[in-house]
Amino acid sequence: MGKRVLILSASVGSGHVKAADALARVMRDRPDVEEVLSDDSLDHTNVLHKQLYSTLYSKLSSMLPEFLGWWYESSDDPWVSDRGRLALDLPQALPLINLVKEFRPDIILCTHFMPAGVLSWLIFNGKLDARLGIVVTDFHFHAFWITRAFDWYFVAQEEDKIHMEALGLPGDHIEVTGIPVEPEFEKPVDAAAVLRRHGLRPDRPTLLVAGGTLGLSPATAVVKRLLQIDCDFQAIVVCGKNAELKDEVGHLVRDRPDDFRVFGYTAEMPDFLGAATILLSKPGGMTTAEALARGLPMVILDPIGGQEERNSDVLLEAGAALKCTEVTVIAHKLKKLLENPARIRAMSENARALGHPSAARDIARLVLEAPDRPPVKISKLREKALRKRIAAS
Repeated sequence: MGKRVLILSASVGSGHVKAADALARVMRDRPDVEEVLSDDSLDHTNVLHKQLYSTLYSKLSSMLPEFLGWWYESSDDPWVSDRGRLALDLPQALPLINLVKEFRPDIILCTHFMPAGVLSWLIFNGKLDARLGIVVTDFHFHAFWITRAFDWYFVAQEEDKIHMEALGLPGDHIEVTGIPVEPEFEKPVDAAAVLRRHGLRPDRPTLLVAGGTLGLSPATAVVKRLLQIDCDFQAIVVCGKNAELKDEVGHLVRDRPDDFRVFGYTAEMPDFLGAATILLSKPGGMTTAEALARGLPMVILDPIGGQEERNSDVLLEAGAALKCTEVTVIAHKLKKLLENPARIRAMSENARALGHPSAARDIARLVLEAPDRPPVKISKLREKALRKRIAAS
């Protein structure tokens, strides 16, 4: 009989949900899976709790990014910072717990730390019999992702695994798979055909300006700077679900019909990422993972302190990106880059070396084909010893 697989995300930004969707798609293609349920865990808590996670995060990202960065860094306290959060989450999670018990999963995958913490508590206390995999959706393992009972962690890079082992998590339960992206990223793209489909030329460098699903990037300011560049390029600007942004950008480029294409939300991002020469974007975990899966160099724009800064560090250290700290230097840096095709090729090779286009399929294989073994359970005594060891190091 096939396995029953539950995949739980949280609609805090779009990356956690997209990672869950990618996992669900590959799981449904497997003959050894009986049923897959993929759900937003925040839909199974009360309204205030959901707003605390999703709405508050969105508002802080746009209005107080400096505070968000400070909070991210100050809360990165292994074996300490998650206890207060679990005390907040557990009382709100009864509908989520009921969903899990009604579905009766053999395997649970969590792409956000909130459901991971709740279900880990159930497993640790003998209230749930299921194998739990935790899929970390950024390029840094923050303390909020620590749980005391689990079967697997799936992380973006080897450095994460090394860090986690130093925190006392057993390395034989940590898999370096990359962040799961849609199956389309495993397939090659006919870049010339994609560009021609939209009236663009395959022989010109193509910039892709990505506003994310919600259209929260500084796209207007970026496009204004692109209009100042005096070398050859064409650009695709994706504004997500922000109709006002799409109209504003369209108005800005109205006199450059041969050079710009402006989109709202589009399902063509896997193709655009495969056809572009350079991506200009904020370095969210999913955006970064998708770009790397296509071997696409990035120009990093306005990263939020905390996880986006950590993602930036990974890209810059690998030579897969450059960073514009100020919007005023975008035209200058891009012109220099566009005039150096050899550097662009090297950045592309570095990005591809970091990419994991088959991450979702690899995670599915690992959890479905793994032999049975007891879950990791970290006792309070062991946790206390780990806190002391970390404090002394």
